[in-house]
Amino acid sequence: MCGIVGYIGERNALPVLINGLKRLEYRGYDSAGVAVLGENLQIRKCKGKVTDLEKHLDKSLQSGTVGIGHTRWATHGEPNDVNAHPHESHHGKFVIIHNGIIENYSRLRDRLIERDVKFKSETDTEVLANLIEFIYEKSEVGAELAVRLALSKVIGAYGLVVMCKDEPDKLIAARKGSPLVIGVGNEEYFLASDATPIVEYTKSVIYLNDGDVAIIRKEQLILKTLKNDEQGPTVQQLNIDIGEIDKGGYEHFMLKEIFEQPKSINDTFRGRVRSEESEIHLGGLYNVLPKLIEAERIIIIGCGTSWHAGLVGEYLFEDLARISVEVEYASEFRYRNPIINHDDVVIAISQSGETADTLAAIRLAKERGAMVLGICNVVGSSIPRETDAGVYTHAGPEIGVASTKAFTCQVTVLAMMAIMISRKKGLITDERYRDIIREFTEIPGKIEKILRHNHDIKKVAELFQNATNSLYLGRGYLFPVALEGALKLKEISYIHAEGYPAAEMKHGPIALIDTKMPVVVVATKDSSYEKIVSNIQEVKARNGVVIAVVTEGDTVIKNMADHVFEIPQVDNIFAALLSVVPLQLFSYYIAVMRGCNVDQPRNLAKSVTVE
Repeated sequence: MCGIVGYIGERNALPVLINGLKRLEYRGYDSAGVAVLGENLQIRKCKGKVTDLEKHLDKSLQSGTVGIGHTRWATHGEPNDVNAHPHESHHGKFVIIHNGIIENYSRLRDRLIERDVKFKSETDTEVLANLIEFIYEKSEVGAELAVRLALSKVIGAYGLVVMCKDEPDKLIAARKGSPLVIGVGNEEYFLASDATPIVEYTKSVIYLNDGDVAIIRKEQLILKTLKNDEQGPTVQQLNIDIGEIDKGGYEHFMLKEIFEQPKSINDTFRGRVRSEESEIHLGGLYNVLPKLIEAERIIIIGCGTSWHAGLVGEYLFEDLARISVEVEYASEFRYRNPIINHDDVVIAISQSGETADTLAAIRLAKERGAMVLGICNVVGSSIPRETDAGVYTHAGPEIGVASTKAFTCQVTVLAMMAIMISRKKGLITDERYRDIIREFTEIPGKIEKILRHNHDIKKVAELFQNATNSLYLGRGYLFPVALEGALKLKEISYIHAEGYPAAEMKHGPIALIDTKMPVVVVATKDSSYEKIVSNIQEVKARNGVVIAVVTEGDTVIKNMADHVFEIPQVDNIFAALLSVVPLQLFSYYIAVMRGCNVDQPRNLAKSVTVE
C-alpha cells in the first residue's frame, strides 16, 4: 500500500497524477513515483515526499496522456528509490503499481529466477510485474489475458494498475482486498485508491469489487471477472465536494477535523434524531431491527480508534439495551477460532470501510451464520457492500491520519442504536427518552463551547511538550476515552502514553508515577466520581502531576489537580463525545510544538488495507 492514481484520456497525464498523489498524501507513505506513456515510457520515482519526486520531473513526461502514480508505504523492502513504485518488468514491457501484499511472492520469485528473470528490487510488486511479462512472452497472449492469468496464480491482496508498452492505448486495473475506484469522465477515466484525487474532475465513479478486472481505454471501459465473464459496471455519484478535502484555512487537517466535530455529529444524527417527535429512526437497520432487538449477544469488531469507539458502544448497549456485548480487535478475532452463534449480531466499525482485518473478520462472522452490521464513513467502500445492513456516519472526508471526527461520529451512531433498541424494548420511560433525545441534540453546541477554550488547552500543552511518558486514566464510559486520548498523544507526538481503567493504576502503573510524568484523568461527574477522586489523591500523594478533564463547576478535583480542562454538564451516556475533545486538542498542540508531522505521522497509514 498506500496510494494509487491513474489517468487515460486527452489531458496531459502528469499534472493529474501529481495532483492526485498530493491528495493521497494523508494516507501516509515513504516514497513516490510516476510512469507516463507518450512517445516513450518514462518512469520517475524516489524515496521521500511528492515534493521530492517533483524535482526529478522534466519535459519528457509532459506529453503523455496515459499514466500511473503511486505513494508507497513499505511492506516488502526498505523505503528507497529502487523499491519505490512504479515497477518495470525485466524486459520493460510492463509497468505496475500495486497496493496490498502478495503472500506467495517468494515462491513465485524463485520460479522466475530459475527461468532467468532478473530482479532489481526487494518488493513483491516487481514479482507480479515479471510474472505478467513472463506469461505475456511465453504464452503469446495479450496484455489483458496475461494479467488475468498471472493474478490467478497469486495468493494475497492487491489493488493494481498495469500499463503495457506494446498496448499503449489502455490501462488494466484489478482488485482483490485492496480498494480501487474509477472516475468516469468524457472520454477519459481516472483511477485511485479512494475518491479524493477524483472528485475535482468527476462525480461519477465505479467501485471495483473483489475479483474485478477493468480494461480501460479513453473511450471505453470493459469490466470482467478473472474468469473473463463480462459484467456491467455500476456508476455511482460521489457526495463530497472539493472544499471538503482542503484545509479551509486551518494549519493542519487534524485541527480542521477537530473543529468540524459539531457539524459532523449534527450531520450524523440529522434526520435520524427527531427531537420534535422524540424519535430515533435509522433507515439502514429497518429490515434487521427485529433480530437486533432480540439479540442476546452483540460482538463489536474494529481496529485502533474504531475499537475504542466499540468499547464505548459496549457500555451503551449493556447500560441502555441490556444486551451482552464483547468488543474484539478484528486482527485477533479472525485468528482465534471464535465462538459465533447464528443469533449473534456482529457490528463492524471502520472509518474507511476498507480495513483489511475488519473485512476478514466480517467474512468469518458471515461464514459462521451471524448477522453482520457495518458502521462506516465511506459510501461505496467494501464494508457496506459486504455487511447485511448498517449505518453510515456522516463525518465527511477525514484526511488527518489520526482519527478525530470519525471517533465521535462512530460513538454517535452507537448511541443512536443503543437508545433506539432500548426504546423498542421498553426499557426506558417516556420522560427519560425525551430527555435523552433533547440532550443528544445539544451535543454539537456543547462541543463548540469546548472548542472556544482551545487556547487554554494550548497553554497547558506548552508545559508538557517535552514529556517522554504519560498515563491516562478513566472509569466506566470514560475508560475508552482514556485509551483514545493516549493513542492520540502517542501516534502524533511520539510520546509514549498508556490508557488504563483508573482502578487498575494500583496494579502496576502507579510504579511509574513521579514529578516528570503527567497523569491525565478523565473525571467528569458520574456514578464513579468519588472513586476517581480517590485515584487522583493516590497520584498526588506520590508527587504526580495531574491534568484532569472535569465537569464545569467542579471544585473538588479542580482544587486537587494541577491543570483542568472543563466540559459542559452532560448525561453520562454522552460523556465520551465531549471529554475526548480536549484530549484531541491537547495531543495536537503538543505534536505541533514538538515539530511533528501532525497530519502524516511517521510509519502510519490512514487506511490499513493489508495485514
